[in-house]
Amino acid sequence: MLKSVGVLLHGNVALFEFGVVYEVFGLDRSDDGVPVFDFRVAAPEPSQPLTVGRGISVQVSHTLDECRDVDLVAIPGGKTDGNYPEEILDTVRAVVDNGGRVLTVCSGAFVAGAAGLLDGRRCTTHWRYGEELARQFPKAQVDTDVLFVDDGPVTTSAGTAAGIDASLHLVREAWGASVANRIARRMVVSPHRDGGQRQFVDMPMPACSDEGFGELLGWLLEHLDRDVTVDAMAERMHMSSRTFARRFVDEVGVSPRRWLTEQRVLAAKELLESTDAPVEEVARLVGFASATLLRHHFAASVGVSPLVYRRRFARSPHH
Repeated sequence: MLKSVGVLLHGNVALFEFGVVYEVFGLDRSDDGVPVFDFRVAAPEPSQPLTVGRGISVQVSHTLDECRDVDLVAIPGGKTDGNYPEEILDTVRAVVDNGGRVLTVCSGAFVAGAAGLLDGRRCTTHWRYGEELARQFPKAQVDTDVLFVDDGPVTTSAGTAAGIDASLHLVREAWGASVANRIARRMVVSPHRDGGQRQFVDMPMPACSDEGFGELLGWLLEHLDRDVTVDAMAERMHMSSRTFARRFVDEVGVSPRRWLTEQRVLAAKELLESTDAPVEEVARLVGFASATLLRHHFAASVGVSPLVYRRRFARSPHH
């Protein structure tokens, strides 16, 4: 069970990454049915303020020894030069030896690597640091095309906001979707960006330079349940099908058919989370000709079946 969380700070503190971990695990949200975590923030020398930059510093109250027995130790982003206090690395190893887990945010993965925890494991970091992480730790299997990676007791996450996804993922694993969703709602973030999702995510509604395409996308989103062909889209735009298909890719980045399929899957996810409608009804509402077709595209996009997705992410009656 995930009940105690320790955050290890040293050197210059990456304030956003630290704040992400604090928001998920450090705030008391018991009034909303969220468990109160035993949250400890530690540094090699608690009495010494740690620099954030721009005249800002933080001071912590716990020693590293007080974080050796936590269920989860979190390492926010920081320097990547390999020069880390040995007592930090020793604390991280001790947590794993005691059966605990490690969460790294952004460049925090370098600390896990220096502690020897990435050898033979899949891991990720911010895309800017992927090559350097692989160079420093050649035994690690670095994948910067994902938001976060679970491998054994180590969870590594990509830049900044991906730390939210990884943190909520760990809460969901330990306490269930309802608790994770309550924290996400308070933070006003999505409760369920899957780890395998790409770090570069196409916006569902791209900004089109051509006003006509923007209007078309809006119309399509309002009429997902209709069987709209590419020819019909081209006709609405007063273009030939070939010209329309080429212009669509220029404006949106993917083909018309692929974009429409992606929007239908997104709409299906929302319905699976928020309603009890049967899969057949969900398929009809979002424009798939059959439940079989929905299952096919849903699994290809999300990685699990619609029913598995609903079991994981259906909102509680309180939502």
